[in-house]
Amino acid sequence: MNGVAFTERAAFFRPHETLVVADLHIGRDESSAVSFPLGEREELTDRIESLFTRFNPATLVVAGDVVHTFSEVSERSRETLAALRETCALRDVALELVAGNHDTALASAWDGPLREAVVLEEPTDGGQRPDGGADNDPLRTVVCHGHEPPSITADRYVIGHVHPTIEIEGDRRPCFLHGEGAYRGADLLVLPAFTRLAPGVAVNDMRTDAFGSPLITDADRLAPIVFDPAQRESLRFPPLGAFRRLL
Repeated sequence: MNGVAFTERAAFFRPHETLVVADLHIGRDESSAVSFPLGEREELTDRIESLFTRFNPATLVVAGDVVHTFSEVSERSRETLAALRETCALRDVALELVAGNHDTALASAWDGPLREAVVLEEPTDGGQRPDGGADNDPLRTVVCHGHEPPSITADRYVIGHVHPTIEIEGDRRPCFLHGEGAYRGADLLVLPAFTRLAPGVAVNDMRTDAFGSPLITDADRLAPIVFDPAQRESLRFPPLGAFRRLL
């Protein structure tokens, strides 16, 4: 994907200077028996700060499921949201929150706007667009959560919601899924969950209807992308339809 840098559980869109993550699920540590050694808040803000240092983005977009619980946002989660906002403010990074299916109570804890989607438009200088299109039409990327059909037409959709992982030789890793023309002729990019407390779902043998997103209409067309932190590079695999036959 031209103009997109993949890293561990996040994607950076260079032309827009925009970092995109999905599925923070703030408060998940409170609602389960999971104990996180360093604390959810510090772990989240430290990782976000590290990404800011690496990419120096102008904007951070969270593609839904900002919080975990449906009915109420706890005081502890409110403080984590405030810490996230402060982390962005200290680096002069605009923060955009997209509402996901878990975020039914988020408005009670967040005094900023909650988006249905965030639109990233890439202006061209004339001639041919990066995707092969003609003239000066901007290449439009829409970031939404993925639990509902988007109301905005785009050339590329970026979603969360699915929490994809891939299992290779018994080792499960978070992965991105990329499909060219996979949703209504537009490209589709599925992000892994940013939270490390979510186990994720192994997509190796998943069929289309198991993904739970109306934007995934043919799972076999989605190609996994795994970021290897040791080598600091992205490993790209064949689409799932072909990849299953190789395992």
